[in-house]
Amino acid sequence: MFHYLAELTQLTDMQFLYCVSAVFVAGLVRGFAGFALSAIVVASMAGILPTVELIPMSYLLEGIASLVMLRGGVRDADMSIVWVLAIGSAIGVPIGLMATTTLPVEVTRIVALVLILSLAILQLFKITPSFVGTRAGLYGTGFFAGIATGLASVGGMVVALYVLASKADPRSMRGALVMFLFVGMFTSLVWHLSYGIMDMRALMRGVVFAPVLLVGVFVGVSLFRPSLQGFYKRFCLVLLMCLSIAGLVSQLA
Repeated sequence: MFHYLAELTQLTDMQFLYCVSAVFVAGLVRGFAGFALSAIVVASMAGILPTVELIPMSYLLEGIASLVMLRGGVRDADMSIVWVLAIGSAIGVPIGLMATTTLPVEVTRIVALVLILSLAILQLFKITPSFVGTRAGLYGTGFFAGIATGLASVGGMVVALYVLASKADPRSMRGALVMFLFVGMFTSLVWHLSYGIMDMRALMRGVVFAPVLLVGVFVGVSLFRPSLQGFYKRFCLVLLMCLSIAGLVSQLA
Protein backbone atom coordinates (compact mmCIF):
# COMPACT_ATOMS: atom_id res chain seq x y z
CA MET A 1 0.00 0.00 0.00
CA PHE A 2 2.79 2.39 0.98
CA HIS A 3 4.71 1.71 -2.25
CA TYR A 4 1.49 2.05 -4.28
CA LEU A 5 0.78 5.50 -2.84
CA ALA A 6 4.35 6.56 -3.57
CA GLU A 7 3.89 5.49 -7.19
CA LEU A 8 0.61 7.39 -7.45
CA THR A 9 2.35 10.60 -6.39
CA GLN A 10 5.35 9.89 -8.66
CA LEU A 11 7.75 9.90 -5.72
CA THR A 12 10.27 7.40 -4.44
CA ASP A 13 9.40 5.60 -1.18
CA MET A 14 11.78 7.80 0.83
CA GLN A 15 10.54 10.99 -0.82
CA PHE A 16 6.95 9.99 -0.11
CA LEU A 17 7.67 9.32 3.57
CA TYR A 18 9.45 12.66 3.87
CA CYS A 19 6.56 14.51 2.18
CA VAL A 20 4.02 12.84 4.48
CA SER A 21 5.96 14.13 7.49
CA ALA A 22 6.25 17.63 6.01
CA VAL A 23 2.53 17.80 5.17
CA PHE A 24 1.56 16.72 8.69
CA VAL A 25 3.75 19.42 10.26
CA ALA A 26 2.38 21.99 7.80
CA GLY A 27 -1.19 21.03 8.71
CA LEU A 28 -0.39 21.20 12.42
CA VAL A 29 1.01 24.73 12.07
CA ARG A 30 -1.91 25.82 9.86
CA GLY A 31 -4.33 24.56 12.49
CA PHE A 32 -2.96 26.57 15.39
CA ALA A 33 -1.39 29.54 13.60
CA GLY A 34 -3.86 30.04 10.72
CA PHE A 35 -1.19 30.41 8.02
CA ALA A 36 2.20 29.16 6.73
CA LEU A 37 0.98 25.80 5.41
CA SER A 38 2.31 26.45 1.90
CA ALA A 39 5.45 28.13 3.20
CA ILE A 40 6.37 25.03 5.20
CA VAL A 41 5.54 22.72 2.29
CA VAL A 42 7.67 24.74 -0.14
CA ALA A 43 10.55 25.36 2.27
CA SER A 44 10.75 21.70 3.30
CA MET A 45 10.20 20.09 -0.11
CA ALA A 46 12.04 22.49 -2.42
CA GLY A 47 15.09 20.26 -2.30
CA ILE A 48 13.28 17.27 -3.82
CA LEU A 49 10.60 18.82 -6.05
CA PRO A 50 10.62 21.82 -8.43
CA THR A 51 8.76 24.89 -7.17
CA VAL A 52 6.43 24.72 -10.16
CA GLU A 53 5.22 21.32 -8.88
CA LEU A 54 4.91 22.46 -5.28
CA ILE A 55 2.70 25.47 -6.04
CA PRO A 56 -0.37 23.56 -7.35
CA MET A 57 -0.01 20.90 -4.64
CA SER A 58 0.18 23.62 -1.99
CA TYR A 59 -2.88 25.25 -3.54
CA LEU A 60 -4.91 22.06 -3.15
CA LEU A 61 -3.77 21.51 0.43
CA GLU A 62 -4.52 25.14 1.32
CA GLY A 63 -7.99 24.72 -0.17
CA ILE A 64 -8.70 21.65 1.95
CA ALA A 65 -7.42 23.35 5.12
CA SER A 66 -9.43 26.49 4.36
CA LEU A 67 -12.66 24.50 4.03
CA VAL A 68 -12.04 22.84 7.39
CA MET A 69 -11.29 26.18 9.11
CA LEU A 70 -13.89 28.23 7.20
CA ARG A 71 -16.41 28.54 10.01
CA GLY A 72 -13.99 30.24 12.37
CA GLY A 73 -12.70 32.49 9.59
CA VAL A 74 -16.18 33.75 8.67
CA ARG A 75 -16.92 34.47 12.32
CA ASP A 76 -13.75 36.41 13.10
CA ALA A 77 -12.55 38.05 9.86
CA ASP A 78 -13.22 41.59 8.62
CA MET A 79 -14.45 40.73 5.12
CA SER A 80 -14.11 44.29 3.80
CA ILE A 81 -10.35 43.88 4.22
CA VAL A 82 -10.33 40.32 2.93
CA TRP A 83 -12.02 41.26 -0.37
CA VAL A 84 -9.52 44.07 -1.07
CA LEU A 85 -6.62 41.71 -0.41
CA ALA A 86 -8.15 38.98 -2.57
CA ILE A 87 -8.71 41.29 -5.55
CA GLY A 88 -5.17 42.65 -5.36
CA SER A 89 -3.83 39.12 -5.09
CA ALA A 90 -5.75 38.00 -8.17
CA ILE A 91 -3.93 40.70 -10.15
CA GLY A 92 -0.51 39.78 -8.78
CA VAL A 93 -0.65 35.96 -9.06
CA PRO A 94 0.00 35.74 -12.84
CA ILE A 95 3.14 37.88 -12.47
CA GLY A 96 4.58 35.45 -9.93
CA LEU A 97 3.53 32.42 -11.96
CA MET A 98 5.15 33.85 -15.08
CA ALA A 99 8.49 34.04 -13.25
CA THR A 100 8.06 30.55 -11.78
CA THR A 101 7.30 28.93 -15.11
CA THR A 102 10.02 30.69 -17.12
CA LEU A 103 13.04 30.77 -14.79
CA PRO A 104 15.34 27.72 -14.35
CA VAL A 105 14.32 25.27 -11.61
CA GLU A 106 17.41 26.03 -9.49
CA VAL A 107 16.70 29.76 -9.63
CA THR A 108 13.04 29.38 -8.66
CA ARG A 109 14.03 27.24 -5.67
CA ILE A 110 16.45 29.88 -4.42
CA VAL A 111 13.96 32.71 -5.05
CA ALA A 112 11.23 30.83 -3.14
CA LEU A 113 13.49 30.04 -0.18
CA VAL A 114 14.89 33.60 0.02
CA LEU A 115 11.36 35.00 -0.13
CA ILE A 116 10.15 32.71 2.68
CA LEU A 117 13.22 33.47 4.81
CA SER A 118 12.83 37.25 4.30
CA LEU A 119 9.13 37.24 5.19
CA ALA A 120 9.77 35.11 8.27
CA ILE A 121 12.52 37.47 9.49
CA LEU A 122 10.34 40.54 8.92
CA GLN A 123 7.51 39.05 10.95
CA LEU A 124 9.65 37.57 13.71
CA PHE A 125 11.35 40.90 14.40
CA LYS A 126 8.17 42.89 13.65
CA ILE A 127 9.82 44.92 10.90
CA THR A 128 6.95 46.55 9.04
CA PRO A 129 7.04 50.09 7.57
CA SER A 130 4.19 52.18 9.01
CA PHE A 131 2.62 52.75 5.57
CA VAL A 132 1.92 49.02 5.26
CA GLY A 133 -0.86 49.41 7.81
CA THR A 134 -2.56 52.20 5.83
CA ARG A 135 -5.36 51.93 3.28
CA ALA A 136 -2.87 52.31 0.43
CA GLY A 137 -0.74 49.66 2.09
CA LEU A 138 -3.74 47.35 2.10
CA TYR A 139 -4.04 47.51 -1.71
CA GLY A 140 -0.30 47.06 -2.15
CA THR A 141 -0.28 44.13 0.25
CA GLY A 142 -2.91 42.32 -1.81
CA PHE A 143 -0.94 42.84 -5.03
CA PHE A 144 2.39 41.68 -3.58
CA ALA A 145 0.68 38.78 -1.83
CA GLY A 146 -0.45 37.65 -5.28
CA ILE A 147 3.08 37.82 -6.65
CA ALA A 148 4.35 35.87 -3.62
CA THR A 149 1.60 33.30 -4.19
CA GLY A 150 2.72 32.81 -7.78
CA LEU A 151 6.38 32.55 -6.76
CA ALA A 152 6.12 30.29 -3.72
CA SER A 153 2.48 30.07 -2.50
CA VAL A 154 3.29 32.36 0.45
CA GLY A 155 0.73 35.11 -0.04
CA GLY A 156 -0.60 34.49 3.46
CA MET A 157 2.73 35.56 4.96
CA VAL A 158 2.62 38.86 3.08
CA VAL A 159 -0.90 39.46 4.37
CA ALA A 160 0.33 38.66 7.89
CA LEU A 161 2.74 41.60 7.59
CA TYR A 162 -0.18 43.93 6.88
CA VAL A 163 -2.12 42.60 9.85
CA LEU A 164 0.96 43.03 12.04
CA ALA A 165 1.37 46.67 10.92
CA SER A 166 -2.32 47.40 11.45
CA LYS A 167 -2.14 45.98 15.01
CA ALA A 168 -5.32 43.96 14.53
CA ASP A 169 -6.78 41.67 17.17
CA PRO A 170 -5.03 38.23 17.08
CA ARG A 171 -8.28 36.35 16.53
CA SER A 172 -9.28 38.77 13.76
CA MET A 173 -5.83 38.31 12.18
CA ARG A 174 -6.21 34.56 12.18
CA GLY A 175 -9.71 34.85 10.68
CA ALA A 176 -8.60 37.27 7.96
CA LEU A 177 -5.75 34.97 6.94
CA VAL A 178 -8.09 31.97 6.80
CA MET A 179 -10.63 33.84 4.67
CA PHE A 180 -7.98 35.37 2.38
CA LEU A 181 -6.63 31.91 1.63
CA PHE A 182 -10.15 30.56 1.10
CA VAL A 183 -11.19 33.28 -1.35
CA GLY A 184 -7.81 32.96 -3.09
CA MET A 185 -8.65 29.35 -3.93
CA PHE A 186 -11.03 30.50 -6.65
CA THR A 187 -8.94 33.29 -8.15
CA SER A 188 -5.70 31.29 -8.14
CA LEU A 189 -7.32 28.25 -9.79
CA VAL A 190 -8.00 30.25 -12.95
CA TRP A 191 -4.34 31.20 -13.27
CA HIS A 192 -3.07 27.72 -12.40
CA LEU A 193 -5.18 26.27 -15.20
CA SER A 194 -4.09 29.04 -17.60
CA TYR A 195 -0.41 28.29 -16.99
CA GLY A 196 -1.00 24.53 -17.19
CA ILE A 197 0.56 23.73 -13.81
CA MET A 198 -2.62 22.22 -12.34
CA ASP A 199 -2.34 18.72 -13.80
CA MET A 200 -3.25 15.16 -12.80
CA ARG A 201 0.02 14.73 -10.89
CA ALA A 202 -0.78 17.73 -8.68
CA LEU A 203 -4.35 16.52 -8.18
CA MET A 204 -3.19 13.04 -7.20
CA ARG A 205 -0.69 14.41 -4.71
CA GLY A 206 -3.37 16.63 -3.22
CA VAL A 207 -5.76 13.69 -2.82
CA VAL A 208 -3.15 11.35 -1.32
CA PHE A 209 -1.76 13.88 1.15
CA ALA A 210 -5.18 15.31 2.14
CA PRO A 211 -5.87 12.82 4.98
CA VAL A 212 -2.43 13.48 6.49
CA LEU A 213 -3.03 17.22 6.24
CA LEU A 214 -6.44 16.99 7.90
CA VAL A 215 -5.05 15.05 10.84
CA GLY A 216 -2.45 17.77 11.31
CA VAL A 217 -5.02 20.58 11.01
CA PHE A 218 -7.40 19.03 13.52
CA VAL A 219 -4.60 18.49 16.01
CA GLY A 220 -3.44 22.07 15.48
CA VAL A 221 -6.95 23.50 15.93
CA SER A 222 -7.33 21.57 19.18
CA LEU A 223 -4.08 23.12 20.42
CA PHE A 224 -5.07 26.71 19.57
CA ARG A 225 -5.44 29.04 22.53
CA PRO A 226 -5.80 32.82 21.95
CA SER A 227 -3.53 33.53 24.90
CA LEU A 228 -0.72 31.56 23.24
CA GLN A 229 -1.04 33.18 19.80
CA GLY A 230 2.33 34.92 20.15
CA PHE A 231 4.10 31.67 20.99
CA TYR A 232 2.48 29.86 18.05
CA LYS A 233 3.59 32.55 15.64
CA ARG A 234 7.19 32.67 16.90
CA PHE A 235 7.47 28.90 16.70
CA CYS A 236 6.13 28.93 13.13
CA LEU A 237 8.49 31.69 11.99
CA VAL A 238 11.59 30.14 13.57
CA LEU A 239 10.69 26.82 11.93
CA LEU A 240 10.35 28.52 8.54
CA MET A 241 13.69 30.29 8.97
CA CYS A 242 15.44 27.01 9.82
CA LEU A 243 13.86 25.19 6.87
CA SER A 244 14.70 28.02 4.46
CA ILE A 245 18.30 28.32 5.61
CA ALA A 246 18.78 24.55 5.40
CA GLY A 247 17.32 24.56 1.91
CA LEU A 248 19.52 27.43 0.75
CA VAL A 249 22.65 25.79 2.16
CA SER A 250 21.88 22.58 0.29
CA GLN A 251 21.18 24.48 -2.94
CA LEU A 252 24.28 26.66 -2.77
CA ALA A 253 26.68 24.00 -1.46
